[in-house]
Amino acid sequence: MAETGTESTTSVVATGDQAVDPTAHIADPAPLGLAAFAMTTFVLSAFNSGLVANHALEAVVLPLALFYGGLGQFLAGMWEFRKGNTFGALAFSSYGAFWLSFAAYVKFVAPGLGSDAATATGLYLLAWTIFTAYMTVAAARVNAAVLAVFVFLTLTFLFLTVGSLAGAAGMAKLGGWLGLVTAVLAWYTSFAGVANFTWKRTILPVFPLAPAGR
Repeated sequence: MAETGTESTTSVVATGDQAVDPTAHIADPAPLGLAAFAMTTFVLSAFNSGLVANHALEAVVLPLALFYGGLGQFLAGMWEFRKGNTFGALAFSSYGAFWLSFAAYVKFVAPGLGSDAATATGLYLLAWTIFTAYMTVAAARVNAAVLAVFVFLTLTFLFLTVGSLAGAAGMAKLGGWLGLVTAVLAWYTSFAGVANFTWKRTILPVFPLAPAGR
């Protein structure tokens, strides 16, 4: 199967003259992680961009953030650990934890912050901007599809951070539109992974950036 955003480094166990991958029975968790990230990002970004009224945010986004973007993506990260993929494990478990913490923050913390909410939210988003920026550097060794996701995600977090800290609604709205682009790119990469696997050939390219074996 063409890689969907992960580059497995799983070791093999020698059995006589045959090398056996001890994790070969585990399906590639990357399409799940990418799909969970894409859908939750799409729905939240629909609010951030102004496409949907904010009064419905909690009712729609928080359950999705808990069970799909959060739990589903976190589990994908754990399976990436089992597959021996450091990049996928760190990315999916971290962004799964992001969505879980986001749901808790919006539901239980932000309502009690009052005038400090914008600063607190900005600091929270800034921390995730920094994390995403250095993951973008690592993504440059995966494939162009994954790199595009991380580039646009970095920009999304950056504009949302500036919008929150500076009280600039226009910046936050632009971050929402960038989030929609990020979601589409993540969906494409997930789609490529599952389609290429089920068809047993490259249906949708992900454009590898590093020579095989390097």
